[in-house]
Amino acid sequence: MTSKGKILVVDDDRLVLATLVHGLSQAGYQVIDADNGDDAILLAREHKPELALLDIRMEGMSGFDVAEYLRQSLQTPFMFLSAFADEATLAQVKQLGAVAYLVKPLDIHQIVPAVEAAFANIKQGSVSPPSATCPAHDAALVAMAQGVLMHRYSLSRQESLAQLQALADGEKRALADQAQRLVEAVELLAASRPA
Repeated sequence: MTSKGKILVVDDDRLVLATLVHGLSQAGYQVIDADNGDDAILLAREHKPELALLDIRMEGMSGFDVAEYLRQSLQTPFMFLSAFADEATLAQVKQLGAVAYLVKPLDIHQIVPAVEAAFANIKQGSVSPPSATCPAHDAALVAMAQGVLMHRYSLSRQESLAQLQALADGEKRALADQAQRLVEAVELLAASRPA
C-alpha cells in the first residue's frame, strides 16, 4: 500500500502519541513520532515530513517553538492539537500560521479528516508558507473559530462548523470572514482584560 503522505506527530503524552501514530498509520500515512520538541526538530530535518501535528505544551521546547522552526527552516505546514483554547494560545496559533487547530479531547476519527483536508490543501499547493491571503489562512481561521466554539459551548467539530456557518449566513458573510470576526473578538476581549 502506498503512503498517503508523511506526517510528523509530536506529543509528550505517550498514550496520546501511540493512539495518533496507530490511527494515522491505519489511515495510510507514514508516521514519524517524537515525544519532545528537540527530537521533533531532529526527525523533521532527517525525514522532511509533508505535515506536522504538534501538541503545544510540552516539557522543554513547546509546540510553538517546533512550529516556528518548521516554518522558518523547512517550510513544513503544521497543525496543532491542544487541550487549551484560551485567547493567548489562539493568538499565537494564528500568528504562526497553522493550517488547523484541534482541541482535545478528540478521537482519531475526528483527527484523520482534518489531516486529510490539510494534505488535500498541500497537494493543491494552497499551503505554502502561510500568508494573510491564502486559502490555508482562511482554513486556519475557521479551525480556530471552531476551536473557540467547541471549547466554550462543548460542541463537536461538526456542530461548531454548523454554528459558525449559521452565523455567517445570518450576517451574509463568507465563512472565513465570520471566523475572522470571532477570533478578533476573542483577542479583543483578552486584550481588554485587566492584567
